[in-house]
Amino acid sequence: MIKSSGYEKTLLVWGIIQGAIGVAAALGLRVPPEGYLPQGFNPAIAQQELQTKRSYSPREMLRNPIFYLLFLMMTMMSTSGLMVVSNVGPFANEYKVAQVLVLGMAALPLSLTLSRVTNGLTRPFFGWVSDQIGREQTMALAFTLEAIAILVLLGVLDNPVLFVVLTGLVFFGWGEIFSLFPSTLTDTFGPKYAATNYGFLYIAQGVGSVLGGPAAAFLRQATGGWTTVFILVACLDALTALLAIAVLRRMRQIHLTAG
Repeated sequence: MIKSSGYEKTLLVWGIIQGAIGVAAALGLRVPPEGYLPQGFNPAIAQQELQTKRSYSPREMLRNPIFYLLFLMMTMMSTSGLMVVSNVGPFANEYKVAQVLVLGMAALPLSLTLSRVTNGLTRPFFGWVSDQIGREQTMALAFTLEAIAILVLLGVLDNPVLFVVLTGLVFFGWGEIFSLFPSTLTDTFGPKYAATNYGFLYIAQGVGSVLGGPAAAFLRQATGGWTTVFILVACLDALTALLAIAVLRRMRQIHLTAG
C-alpha cells in the first residue's frame, strides 16, 4: 500500500483501522469483582511467587531501593534491545545484507517482520515461564539468551540468513521485559497502584531509547565499527541477568518478609 498510495494515506488508513480495533476491544473489557478467581483455578497447586501482602503507594515505592534496582535493570535491557531496533537498518546496509534475498524476500524487511513476531511471542511465553520457575530465574535465562544472540550476531552480520534468524532471536530475548518487569514490580509493590508505579518504571524505556539509539550510533562513529557497541550491550545483558538472580531476588525476599 505504501508503494501504491504513499506513506500519508497508508498511515491514515491503518491508523483508523487500529483505532477502531482498540475502541472495539476496550468496549469488551470488564473489571472483575473483588476476590475473583478464574474458573478451575486451584491455589493449592498454583506457583507460589514472591508477592507482597499489601499495596505500596508511588511515594512509598520511590523510597524503596528495589525500585531503583529494577529501574537500572530495565534501562540496561532497554538500551540493548533498542540498539538493535534503531540500528538494524544501518548495520544491515553496512554489511551489504539488507537487499539479499532470503526465502524470496529481502533480508532487512524479512528480519524486521520476523523480529516483530518473536517480539510478540516472547511476552506470553516468558510470562508463562516466570509463573513456573520465578521472575528472577526467568530474567536471568532470557537476558543471557539475548547476550549470546547479540555476540553471535556480531560474528555473522555478513551472512543474510543468520542475520535474519539472530535478529529475531535477539528480540525474543528482549521483548519479554514488557511482561517480566511489570509483573515483578506488581509482585513487589502490590496491584492497587500498579499503573502509576509502572509508569515511573517505564521511564527507563525512555532512557534506554537515548542510550540505545543516538548514543550507540555515536559510539559506532567514534570507534569506526559496531564491535564495541555489540560487546557493550551484550555485557549490559549479562550484567542484568546476574543482578536478577544474585541481587534482586535476595532484596525482594527481605522486602516481602519484612512487609
